[in-house]
Amino acid sequence: MLQLEHVYKSFGSKTVTNDMNLSFGQGVYGLLAPNGAGKSTLMKMMTTLLKPDRGSITWDGEDIIALDEDYRAILGYLPQDFGYYPSYTPRQFLGYIAALQGLPKKASQERVMSLLKTVGLEDAANKKMKALSGGMVQRVGIAQSLLNDPQLLILDEPTAGLDPKERVRFRNIIHALAADRTVILSTHIVSDLETIASQVIMIKDGSLYKQADPAGLCADYQGHIFEVPMDLPLGPGQRLLDEVQEGAQTLQRIYSEEPLPGFEPVQANLEDAFLMVYGG
Repeated sequence: MLQLEHVYKSFGSKTVTNDMNLSFGQGVYGLLAPNGAGKSTLMKMMTTLLKPDRGSITWDGEDIIALDEDYRAILGYLPQDFGYYPSYTPRQFLGYIAALQGLPKKASQERVMSLLKTVGLEDAANKKMKALSGGMVQRVGIAQSLLNDPQLLILDEPTAGLDPKERVRFRNIIHALAADRTVILSTHIVSDLETIASQVIMIKDGSLYKQADPAGLCADYQGHIFEVPMDLPLGPGQRLLDEVQEGAQTLQRIYSEEPLPGFEPVQANLEDAFLMVYGG
């Protein structure tokens, strides 16, 4: 189990993480917050790339900094922008990372090809990475985070650059992995968390705002979300969330504190909860 207790992190006068307390067991945890809210900083502290100013981060009760190589041996990490050599092929690049991790050569070769198949890149294994699309490069990044078969997998914006088909493939991979390990991910694609995460962690002003499963986060807004004509004026206690297309008609998706005569509420989703909490 990964545990954060009273974790603080500041850069100059700006407090990015403020008394953060979190526990992660097996399963998929999604970090949800607007860009610039400190998700990447939090993940870097959980990977030992940054040290907290105060507080502790432990794995099975032991400080992750003190665990050093033993901790990194069970950790897989995909940063938001991972570095790679454009002239390398995916096979060469993953082989290089495997060597840095100390994996035996024969075993690493088999692992590399298995992972390239898992992420759908076996046909591109020997193409230069500079010739690959952004989504394909991102899939190489996902594969490198899995090389050491980690018990703890931390993924920062892993679906960035993936098309809808690739995102479905990624979700299937994560669901399979989460059966016996801890997966922590952040994404700006809110809908991904509804299908990936068993627990969603909302961060606001550097602190834990709320943690629940996606349905639990939406529960506060059930019965309050409506889709109404664009020309319907909004009154007190009502808030525009989005515009949606229904056939040839564009509708306003709104939050209303009170029932709307003549309209039935629609199902609240995680994006509604995001907009209600963070504005927009």
